[in-house]
Amino acid sequence: MEDRINHLEGKLCFAEDLLDELNRTVYRQQAQIDQLQAQIRLLYQQMQGSSAGSAEKRDLREEIPPHY
Repeated sequence: MEDRINHLEGKLCFAEDLLDELNRTVYRQQAQIDQLQAQIRLLYQQMQGSSAGSAEKRDLREEIPPHY
């Protein structure tokens, strides 16, 4: 009976360690998602600012480098 309890306690410790590691992983991923969303917002604002400043349409073919 005592061996069984020790085995279960060992499994519980392992599960707690695994849960802590998963929580840290999720926290890091959420921080990265937040950072990427901030970068996307900044790029969107830059695009809106540049498109508002130039009312003329751009021809993307003119922007192709000469070696194409």
